[in-house]
Amino acid sequence: MIYYLLIALQLYCAYHVYSTKNNAYWYLAIILAPGIGSAIYLVTQVFTKRDVDKVQQEVTAVINPTKKVQNLEKKVAFSDTFQNRLDLADAYMELNDFANAVSHYETALSGSHRDDFYGNAQLMQALFSSEKYAETVAVAKKIETHKEFEKSRGNFLYGQALFKLGETDKAEEILRKIDRRYSNYEERLVLVKFLEEHGKRADAVELLDNLVEEGNNLTKPNQKKFRKTFLEIRQLHKELQN
Repeated sequence: MIYYLLIALQLYCAYHVYSTKNNAYWYLAIILAPGIGSAIYLVTQVFTKRDVDKVQQEVTAVINPTKKVQNLEKKVAFSDTFQNRLDLADAYMELNDFANAVSHYETALSGSHRDDFYGNAQLMQALFSSEKYAETVAVAKKIETHKEFEKSRGNFLYGQALFKLGETDKAEEILRKIDRRYSNYEERLVLVKFLEEHGKRADAVELLDNLVEEGNNLTKPNQKKFRKTFLEIRQLHKELQN
């Protein structure tokens, strides 16, 4: 097995030398020292500095998740631009530090970028995660006319926030917009539970029927990706049919 892997690696490296018109002496290194030569070629000629930097950043994020925030804090202190402030807010979101995320999103959106769709959509997520439902709805109303809003997760959060505030009819109207075939599986499962909870069992079962059918036709990668969601969908489907 290892032998065939080395052959495949040699062929790839040789093809890369040919296609990039790299120095011919690399052929000798790849052929005469199959493992070491190919490894050196990959590191020095195939992997770019950008690739290396990306890997290094990902490793650092795992080992020290606050490092990214610390670096971005310094970046904002040096140059307080809209993008730098937005990046810092996103970093706090990754740490589930929603209070700081909200603060930095609001600062970023306080100036000429106040109508930025991405920033407001992220602010909605941070506010909803902080259980600030009235504020979530206020931001949603600010950007609901944007062409991307109806198909975004922000619209789903809008519906959930309305439900939390007791505006059931409006919440249902918004949440039903996420019911698009072969998409939004997790969100549609929430819609099923919403419908069932509000006495619309037939609608909930119909939606579950569609979801089960779609689940049976998913590609293998999506079956793996949404496995947990569809386990719950099928279980709920059985319960509501009884």
